Amino acid sequence: MKGRRMVPLLLLLGQLVAALEVPLDLPQPPTITSQSPKDHIIDPRENIEIKCEAKGNPDPSFSWTRDGAHFKIEEHPNVNMRPNSGTLEVDITKRRAESFEGVYQCTAENKHGKAVSDNIVVRQSRSPLWSKERLKPRVVQEGVSLVLPCEPPAGLPPPLIFWMDNNFQKLPQSTRVSQSLNGDLYFSNVRREDSRNDYICYARFPGTQTIQQKQPITVKVLNQAPADERMPSFLIPKDRHSSKVVLRGHKLDMECIAEGRPTPEISWTKDGSVLPAGRTSFLQFNKTLQIDDVSDSEEGVYRCTATNKFGSVHHTFHVTVKAAPYWISGPPSNLVLSPGENGMLTCRASGKPKPLIRWTKNVMPIETGLEDDTMKVEDDMIIFRDVKTSNSAVYQCNVSNEFGYLLANAFVNVLSEPPRVLTPVNKKYEVIRNHRAMLDCSFFGSPIPNITWFKDSRSSTLDGDSYALHDNGTLEIRISRPRDSGKYTCVARNILGIFENHVFLEVKEPTHFLKQPEYQVIKRGRSVTFECKVKHDSSLTATMTWLKDDEELPDDDRFVVGAESLTITNVVDSDAGMYTCIMNTTLDHVSASAELTVVDTTPAPAVVDERPDPPTDLELTDQTKRSVVLTWIPGNEYNSHIKNFLIQYEDSLHHRGHWHNLTHVPGTKTSAHLKLSPHVHYTFRVLALNDVGWSQPSNPSQMYKTDPAAPDENPTGVQGLGTEPNNLIISWKPLTKLQSNGPGLHYKVMYREKKPGSEWITTNVANNSRFVVSGTSTFAPYELKVQAVNNYGEGPEPAVVIGYSGEDVPKSAPTGLRTVVRNSTMAEVGWKTVSDDSIRGFLKGYKVHYWRDHGVHRHHLDHVEKILTFSGNRSHGILPGLHPFSDYSFYVKVFNGRGEGPPSITKHFRTPEGVPGPPTSLVVSNPNLDSLTLKWSPPYDPNGHITGYTLKYQPVNNSNELGEEEVLALAANETSVTLPNLQYSTRYRFYLNAKTKIGAGPAITQEAVIMVDEERPASPFANVSSSVGDDGALISWEYWGSEKNVYVEYIANNSESEEEWQKELVNGSQNVKLKGLKGGLSYRVRVVAYGHHDQPLHSSDELVVTVPAMVSRQVDIATQGWFIGLMCAIALLILILLIICFIQRNKGGKYPVKEKEDAHTDPEFQPMRDDDCPFGEYSDSEDHKPLKGSRTPSNGTVKRDDSDDSLVDYSEGGDRQFNEDGSFIGQYSGKSISRETAEGPQSSEAPSPINAINSLNSFV
Repeated sequence: MKGRRMVPLLLLLGQLVAALEVPLDLPQPPTITSQSPKDHIIDPRENIEIKCEAKGNPDPSFSWTRDGAHFKIEEHPNVNMRPNSGTLEVDITKRRAESFEGVYQCTAENKHGKAVSDNIVVRQSRSPLWSKERLKPRVVQEGVSLVLPCEPPAGLPPPLIFWMDNNFQKLPQSTRVSQSLNGDLYFSNVRREDSRNDYICYARFPGTQTIQQKQPITVKVLNQAPADERMPSFLIPKDRHSSKVVLRGHKLDMECIAEGRPTPEISWTKDGSVLPAGRTSFLQFNKTLQIDDVSDSEEGVYRCTATNKFGSVHHTFHVTVKAAPYWISGPPSNLVLSPGENGMLTCRASGKPKPLIRWTKNVMPIETGLEDDTMKVEDDMIIFRDVKTSNSAVYQCNVSNEFGYLLANAFVNVLSEPPRVLTPVNKKYEVIRNHRAMLDCSFFGSPIPNITWFKDSRSSTLDGDSYALHDNGTLEIRISRPRDSGKYTCVARNILGIFENHVFLEVKEPTHFLKQPEYQVIKRGRSVTFECKVKHDSSLTATMTWLKDDEELPDDDRFVVGAESLTITNVVDSDAGMYTCIMNTTLDHVSASAELTVVDTTPAPAVVDERPDPPTDLELTDQTKRSVVLTWIPGNEYNSHIKNFLIQYEDSLHHRGHWHNLTHVPGTKTSAHLKLSPHVHYTFRVLALNDVGWSQPSNPSQMYKTDPAAPDENPTGVQGLGTEPNNLIISWKPLTKLQSNGPGLHYKVMYREKKPGSEWITTNVANNSRFVVSGTSTFAPYELKVQAVNNYGEGPEPAVVIGYSGEDVPKSAPTGLRTVVRNSTMAEVGWKTVSDDSIRGFLKGYKVHYWRDHGVHRHHLDHVEKILTFSGNRSHGILPGLHPFSDYSFYVKVFNGRGEGPPSITKHFRTPEGVPGPPTSLVVSNPNLDSLTLKWSPPYDPNGHITGYTLKYQPVNNSNELGEEEVLALAANETSVTLPNLQYSTRYRFYLNAKTKIGAGPAITQEAVIMVDEERPASPFANVSSSVGDDGALISWEYWGSEKNVYVEYIANNSESEEEWQKELVNGSQNVKLKGLKGGLSYRVRVVAYGHHDQPLHSSDELVVTVPAMVSRQVDIATQGWFIGLMCAIALLILILLIICFIQRNKGGKYPVKEKEDAHTDPEFQPMRDDDCPFGEYSDSEDHKPLKGSRTPSNGTVKRDDSDDSLVDYSEGGDRQFNEDGSFIGQYSGKSISRETAEGPQSSEAPSPINAINSLNSFV
């Protein structure tokens, strides 16, 4: 008894430790992560894959058993185990697939334990042939019943049955004619129009993707008086009562087919209860009752009734529901414990009959009574106390009864591990003020760490009403405020250590309106502007969107969206509607709407020139919780009757300063009964409208406050769609603040998979309009409910909406490929559509990939794949534009919103013969006085077997009038013919076409003139000549042929190999200039006429053209006018530059002797050396400081040289050049220039204009 009291506590502890996921870098037993299905049916044409994947630390090793015995992979050369995996890959190219059938089981093992897969039964898919039998025609009287048996061969998996005619069209079915579950075709009564000889039963075997066909059945209805009318009787079932056993979760199918005349109607009831809604289907015109996902409640007595005007008949089904084992709360979870801790593994399962539960440890049985002190087995539980490391193992729970079994692995991992936090370091969270914040702290440790949270200074732990700490370590801040921004520290502690992690929270300001769009009334043809000014947190990126009637704005240039406005120009009637401004940030969004009313532009009477005065004396009466009566006194109308009143309200609690349109009231009324919402502080005002426009708003009424209440409505637009194969996104249109009816609005999201036994899962979502469910099955239907909740209660019971988790690409390929070749260029292809469960998404359609393997003549190798898409659940399509007499291949893929599924098998077909293309060429040769020879090549596209040729020819006179036509039939193997007895000097036109058994193709034409060689050659070219000029070689000729594609071809005469001739298209002229020929070479030139497919038909004699060498034509550049002009321009420019330099130096480089003598009386004064004061420096500043003598040293003294040089000595050579004032141009200038350039050794002589000119002349 004491042990039993511990179970709830141990169960709670087990749930907590099981929630921890062991990081893969820590030691742990193996876990099977992926395996093949229990019933693994293989395609005998494809290699076999038996999947087994596992994880663990150290990495697990793998082994297999087959039919209970160890499977030695090394003894089977065709079998290979995938590296780092347990998956088996079987090559069936050398052995048949059936030799590998059996029961396989995979074991993953490391030093911490063993995990095993399910028993995987590998069976080969089979599609046996129908037995060949001769079926006798069924001759029946009109009005009697008839059964056409199908009796398909047994296949694996069972085949799908359907009836079609010879044209692959489904036979029409109705309440009178229908197919039974076993595939037979039942006629409640036959009619004369049922007579036909092509009742064909087809069986599609999905495993091998093949279709088998039964021999056609002939039905002949006698042309005589019909059978009498009668009350119904059952063809299926035969007796009045029958029993059925169905498994929980499977489909229940019950069938009643009755005969009678007139045709009976079938109805269904269940004794004592109604048929389950949402899971019941009536198929085959009510003859089959199908219930999906059978549960225990479907057990009972069902009745089918067949009725016509003569009476009714009943049949009862006694249905018993059994159940293979199924999990009650899911399979057992892995358990992580610290040495000395307690825990429990649970294997809660049920079934009918009650299943037997067996436990094993590392695949070895645990015998009751033989457990050690730390472990005790109690039915569906293993209880661990004071665990040791020896308890680390993988435990198997096997639950079985006569209808099946469940096998689950769950490891116990005894670890001593200090805590660690798995959430990324310094992760940043952002939340809007007053919204909920969730700070993550994923952790691991053994023993289970204790989690505490601190903020900033760690003065105290975070707890109390403002915070909630979840079991997974997440800290919830229920209402975030600016002061909550900052650094948060998550601390994980256990007896082995402590671990800290820091995250940061930023609380952002909510987005709100500064100015909302307002109600507008505008005349047609004018412009209107809606303003929308919004303030948002400056650190968030915001985007503004405008909608019209909850849809995108029309694609019209009249709609101009500004930064804070929407302008509509030239307003038309269709612009009227509700306009919504939405401001979205990365964290929140706000929206506001305003209505636009468009009125006529009919001018008002001349006396009306003012808007009405605003209404006055607003008063609230008859006040209740949800309504109030507003009365007012209209203002002055100004000779224009008031059309209506607009009542607006302000909600000072939620949207202070913003007025919203509430309702319109006819202009004849001065009161309105207003329905109100809870939790709103109302203030009302009224506007009046006449033909001129709207009045100013009235003064506001007194405030009226309504009390909070539970929501009156739930969110709309609830839908569930997945974005990934393993998720489901539940979204809805959130309630407005006005609809919330009170504070604390959030949403209660409920969902469950649409299958028997699924429980509703509930979560609360605030400040969001979507919720993501992870870990779902692929494209599974879910029942969804979203309920509005506030602090005052829940909204009404929400409606159930069906949503689907994410799509995955289809897993099956279409089967039953068939073709019907309509003609030589078109074929109809068909296929059997894939089953709904294999589409794994919303069916988009089928894609047919097809290509031409080759023509039957094997010279058209053009494997260019084409794709045709057929939308929807199509099972056939047309392939147009095919080539006749060709082999084609095609395969079919189904595709959904996620992508394309696997390809079907490739099917081949051949198009029949068609008419051939024109012969490739037609050449005239050997013309004589009265005959010539025609030679031709077969068509490039024969499109079948050529059966012969037809040659037609007729004379043509100078005015292009045609004479009498002659026709000549030629054999298929002929490629030439000589025509005698032709008229001399006459032009003939020839037409030659090829024939297949389908008919004649288009003709190729040619013309020729009958004359002797000396008058005109057989070739249509003559007088080919050339002349070589400076710009190329001119080639001229005469041509009288009919071909339009004429080229001049040329090639170098000294070319060792016949490289490709160069071509020049002449475009109908009879001369062309060849440019770019190399000088000094000879070229062979010819003129060629081309026919169809670039086949050369006629060619002139070759002509040798020699291009002179370029040296004989070179021109002395010095005698060219352009060169002389260029040199003169350069010389003039240099001369100008030299004159400018000469003037500058003459001005700045003078040495005024007279002034120097006046200033310096020392007879021994000598000028400074060049290196003491270069004269070039004086000229740099001579514009503002004219030089008046030599610069003296800074100490005021003049340095004497050892020798007394005169000024004349500074000039070199015999020619001394002096200026008028006695200064000279000499070394001072020259040396100054030399130092300024500083580019290496240069002459110190000053440049002279005369020398410069002489130098230029010598250059030229």
